[in-house]
Amino acid sequence: MTTVNLTRTQRRAADMRQNLVEIAETLLIEGGMAAVSADEVARRADVSLQTVYNRVGGKPALLIAIAERSMEENRAYVDKAYDGKGTPEERGLRIFNAYVSFAMERPHQFRILANPPEDPEAISRIGAMAREQIAHMAAIIRDGIAEEWIDPEIDPDSTANAVWSMMNGVLTLALRDDALRSESVSREALVQSALTIIQSGLRSRRL
Repeated sequence: MTTVNLTRTQRRAADMRQNLVEIAETLLIEGGMAAVSADEVARRADVSLQTVYNRVGGKPALLIAIAERSMEENRAYVDKAYDGKGTPEERGLRIFNAYVSFAMERPHQFRILANPPEDPEAISRIGAMAREQIAHMAAIIRDGIAEEWIDPEIDPDSTANAVWSMMNGVLTLALRDDALRSESVSREALVQSALTIIQSGLRSRRL
């Protein structure tokens, strides 16, 4: 059903849902996943708790809705990198930088994708997005092998999955402000070191 075909009542319901999800996302930004609750969303929206449950749902549903918005934001960052021209190395670097930019500029949204709610629906949807992006990465690796930039002994699919996992782990650590991240290592240095290791591991031994 398109927006054009929605009745006035349906449009109001859709607008209310969007407003509630935006409030939930604000709570996430302010205090992380623990701060998101249907009660607080209802209070800030000045609506009844039942309205939140009717339009979105409880905390798990709110987190899923935020995750869906985060997936769209993530796509806005990385899709241009996937669609761009250039050598496999240039395309891979653009994707890496786009994903880093998303994580640094939208840290809470990144975290909910890297560590989604323990809900089968959320994990399924986020997993589908991850598989789509990993498939793009595997295609770039295959192109790199064909152009003799990437080691031909590397398996594209398992390597793409490994790179994706490494990026999530490194960026999750880079975004921490506690004792788990060394004070002597800046976020930028950590991310750059990860990029150097990935590039060195992929590069053909013939080069």
